[in-house]
Amino acid sequence: MSYESNPILDKLPTHLLQYIKPQAYEDYSAIDQAVWRYVMRKNVDYLSKVAHTSYLNGLQKTGISIDHIPNMYGMNRILEEIGWAAVAVDGFIPPAAFMEFQAYNVLVIASDIRQLENIEYTPAPDIIHEGAGHAPIIANPEYAEYLRRFGEIGCKAISSAKDFELYEAVRHLSIIKEASGTPKNEVTKAEQHIEELQKNMGEPSEMALIRNLHWWTVEYGLIGTVDSPKIYGAGLLSSIGESALCMTDKVTKIPYSLEAAVTPFDITKTQPQLFVTPDFAFLSQVLEEFANTMALRKGGLSGIQKLIDSQELGTIELSTGLQISGNFTKVIAHDRKPVFIQTEGPTALAYREKELVGHSTLQHHDGFGSPLGRLKEINLAIEAMGPRDLKAYNIFEGQTISLEFEGNIKISGEIITGTRNLRGEIILITFKDCKVTHKNKVMFESKNQLYNMAVGEQIVSAFNGPADVSSFDLVTHEVNSTAIKPEISKEQLRLEQYYKQVREFREGTNTTISRNKVFQEVKTAYPNDWLLPIELYELAKSNGDREFADEIARHLELVKQQNPKVGHLIDDGISLTDAKPINV
Repeated sequence: MSYESNPILDKLPTHLLQYIKPQAYEDYSAIDQAVWRYVMRKNVDYLSKVAHTSYLNGLQKTGISIDHIPNMYGMNRILEEIGWAAVAVDGFIPPAAFMEFQAYNVLVIASDIRQLENIEYTPAPDIIHEGAGHAPIIANPEYAEYLRRFGEIGCKAISSAKDFELYEAVRHLSIIKEASGTPKNEVTKAEQHIEELQKNMGEPSEMALIRNLHWWTVEYGLIGTVDSPKIYGAGLLSSIGESALCMTDKVTKIPYSLEAAVTPFDITKTQPQLFVTPDFAFLSQVLEEFANTMALRKGGLSGIQKLIDSQELGTIELSTGLQISGNFTKVIAHDRKPVFIQTEGPTALAYREKELVGHSTLQHHDGFGSPLGRLKEINLAIEAMGPRDLKAYNIFEGQTISLEFEGNIKISGEIITGTRNLRGEIILITFKDCKVTHKNKVMFESKNQLYNMAVGEQIVSAFNGPADVSSFDLVTHEVNSTAIKPEISKEQLRLEQYYKQVREFREGTNTTISRNKVFQEVKTAYPNDWLLPIELYELAKSNGDREFADEIARHLELVKQQNPKVGHLIDDGISLTDAKPINV
């Protein structure tokens, strides 16, 4: 994998690097560049009136040009000045990974670009959505910090098995919808599948809820007042159709609140309502309110139950600071408190996000189980015991003891050693000749294998992923191109060549071409193409060739009659040329 790194990207953990792919700038055709240019000209013209002031300022600060698809490496040199970076990724990536990139101040950009027929909107993440939508707004420091903090909290959200199924379905739709020649019934089938999944998700997971918050802010957020909002969400900034629709009475405006977390969205349709935040600071306030509801901050029995239900790698943190990472499969509760936990498969122990020496997945390759909580009929928790207390209860090296925890959990064996945290509290006790039972059931027994008992009265946190990312091999993704690249016909190649000639003429690299000849050939061979005539119309007007411009305009009227769906796009293209251009 080859990409140009920088000090920000150098800090990314290895498991995130698996999603990065080269941008392959040379693969963008002249038609792709024309699509970018049309959308950006339209956006800058319209959004200068309805977008938050950070948008136009951000275009300058991030070095995003109206005339050229941004080069990731050029963007990075400018983004670095505001403490961010950008990488190209393979379309949709798992939500937790997407948010973790944000936590490292890295903007992920799907480097593919939408087809001309999807110029107004596509469900697939593309460089128009990411580069023209997300990038400019992060130049606002307060919003950028919200985005970073969102990523930091969001990547800890616990998912459900159904979340992954929905992610795969949305990714599939994004691929086939942007693939040239996909039968309409196949797209409809994929959309219906997503609709069915969304109706049967059951109790929404933390990831589903925080994904809602992300959608209604980062993607589709409005800012200001309900009566006079401005756009800041990337989905709106990059959609020339929906950015106009959202400013009308057809879309309900709602004051932003935690209610957005339980408001679902449909990626296949325009949004019937949008949330309006009074300012960027309020976004962070609601985010912290949501974080207070997460297992990340609440822990407890419900936290570990969420991890069990997710069937994914997760972590619990005990009140001593000991962190146990693995696939949790079992919890025994007493008085609504966990008194025993169990993982299966590779497990690692850590303290403050750093793996404990001797407690990697190699040592705990078959799982980890331990009692938790208080000892029965003893008011003082083990973690709160000082040296004298431990001596009084015979909890020290060389003693063969039997400890009974609340909830009928018993452990007996010879104490070998104890592991302490930085505050001097015991976080692990190691036994040999050990036996662990719940009521009359043996949970663990060994005469040769050492047993490590976790010390912690409470589970104070439960979250997605490992405590120390280096403890597990998290590289499971194989990068390929999201877009299905069909074989390009000779006719399409010739059309791309015409677009290239017009582009070169406008940029002054080849002024020998006959624009009139190109127009006549396009009009004859490609009667439904509307974007290249728009570009030729712009050149004719700028060169004062009124007769040629009028001829092109008449042809575009015929195109509108043949294909009314593109009529407003043609009208907007002509209006952009006829009006005074906006320079950014």
